[in-house]
Amino acid sequence: MNDLHEKIKNLSERLENAFLILDLDKDREELKKLEIESSKEGFWDNSTKAQEVMQRSGLISNRLKIWDELAEKVSELSELMANTTDSEKEMVTEIENSLDKTQAEFEALEFELTFDGPHDKENAIISISAGSGGVDAQDWAEMLLRMYIKFAEAHDFKPTILHKTDGEEAGIKSASMEIKGDHAYGYLKSEYGVHRLVRISPYDADKARHTSFALVEIIPEIPKVEYEIDSKDLRIDVFRSGGHGGQSVNTTDSAVRITHIPTGLTATCQNERSQLQNKEMAMAVLKSKLIILDEKNKEAELAKLKGKPISAEWGNQIRSYVLQPYTLVKDHRTDYESADVQKVLGGGLDEFIEAYLRNTHIS
Repeated sequence: MNDLHEKIKNLSERLENAFLILDLDKDREELKKLEIESSKEGFWDNSTKAQEVMQRSGLISNRLKIWDELAEKVSELSELMANTTDSEKEMVTEIENSLDKTQAEFEALEFELTFDGPHDKENAIISISAGSGGVDAQDWAEMLLRMYIKFAEAHDFKPTILHKTDGEEAGIKSASMEIKGDHAYGYLKSEYGVHRLVRISPYDADKARHTSFALVEIIPEIPKVEYEIDSKDLRIDVFRSGGHGGQSVNTTDSAVRITHIPTGLTATCQNERSQLQNKEMAMAVLKSKLIILDEKNKEAELAKLKGKPISAEWGNQIRSYVLQPYTLVKDHRTDYESADVQKVLGGGLDEFIEAYLRNTHIS
C-alpha cells in the first residue's frame, strides 16, 4: 500500500511539473481570446483567417482536454487510494491496474515536454537542395521531399509545395514546402542537416554503388512577423514556373523569388496563381529566415563569451540511408538506427525524431 501511495504521489508531482513546463494557463488564455474573436460579427468574411483561427482553437482545445482528463484521472486515483484499506484487495488491484494505464498515458504525452523551443509550436518551412552526386543527388532530393510529405500526412499536417525546380533528367534541384500543423516545427527541426544516400544507382549502366547528398533546411513559419527590411536590400525576380521539359506550371509569370542582398538569403514561391500572393508568401518566409538568422547570431556571440566552440551544424552529415549492400538508416547524432529503410522513406520518422528530441532535451 505504501508503495502504491508513493507511485501515485510521484505521478501527481510529475504531472504538476508538466503543467508548469507546458504553461497550459497560457493556452487557456489564448483559447478565450480565439473564442471571443470567432464570435465577432463578420468573422467569416475572411474565410482564410477564420479557418486558421478555428484550426488553432481546435488544436488548443484538444491539448487542454487530453491533459485535463489525465489530471482528473490522477486526482481520482489519489482520492480512491485515500479511502481504501489494505483489506480491500480487489479495490487495491483495480487501483494498481488503473495507475499502470494512467502512467503509460502520461509517458506517451510526456514527449510533448521536449517541445520547449521558442518556435516549436509553429508551422514549418522545409527547403531541400540536391548536393554532390549529379542525377542521383537530384533523385535523392525528390525522395526526401516525398518522405516529408508522407510524414506530414500521417500526422494530419497540411503540406503545400511553395516552389520546386526540377532536374533535367530526373528528381529535383531544389524545393521548399510549407507544413501546417500543431508543433510542426517542433517535430521537424531535427531534420536540419545533410542527408546521405548509399545505393546502386538506377542511372548508372554499370550498376555501380553511388553516394548522394542532399541538404535539408528547416525554419519555423513565424506568424504576423513585424520585421523591418530596407527595400534597397531586396532583389525581387519574377519568372514563369517550369517543370520537366520547360513545361509551364502557371499560366502567367507569377512565380516570385526575393533575395536579401546583405545575407544572400532567398525565398521563392510559385504555388499561388497570383503574383501578389506569391510575393507576400515569399516575403513572410524571408522574414522568418532573417529572424532565425538573428537568433543564431546571438547564440553564436553568447557561445563565444562562454568560451564554447561553435559548430557549423548545417554542414554536418546527420543521417545515412543505406539501400545496398545492406539496408540501414542511422542517425549519427543519436546512434538510433533502423533496418526498415522503406518504412523510413515512407514517412516513418517518429522514432528518429523522438530519439533526437529526448537526447537534446536531456543534454
